[in-house]
This record gives sequence, structure tokens and C-alpha cells, in this order.
Amino acid sequence: MSKNPFRYFKTSPDIIQLRVMMYVRFPLTLRNVEDLLHERGIDICHESIRLWVDRFGTYIVHKIRKRRSESVRRSPQGQ
Repeated sequence: MSKNPFRYFKTSPDIIQLRVMMYVRFPLTLRNVEDLLHERGIDICHESIRLWVDRFGTYIVHKIRKRRSESVRRSPQGQ
């Protein structure tokens, strides 16, 4: 059984994953992500986002690659 990597954080794991993906997937700066969050009523410092990217970036990338490889295996070949 693997431990939950988000277990010591007060913020929801869904919010952390979404914010890390915003930073990694799109050409946004940490402050741009902070501004987007602020417009949606979530007050999180850009330094928190940086710490999340450093801590969870590889974990989230691993999850995405695993999900993509599973979907490729399920799709019919040659179509």
C-alpha cells in the first residue's frame, strides 16, 4: 500500500494537482498562476505553487504517463 503524498497538506489534492498542471502544461509563470487563482477566489502564494511543483511534479507526470500508456494499450492498433 502506497502512502498518500498529499497527507500533510491542508489544501485539497485536486487543487494542488490542477495548479501544478497549469504551471507545467501552459507557458505561465508562477505569478500568472497565482493571479488566475486569485480571480477564482483561491488565495495561494506563488511560492506555495513553486513548492508543489518541486515536490509533486514528477509524481503527477508519472501518473499522466501511466494513464496515457494504459489508454494506448486499450485502443485498437492500426485504426
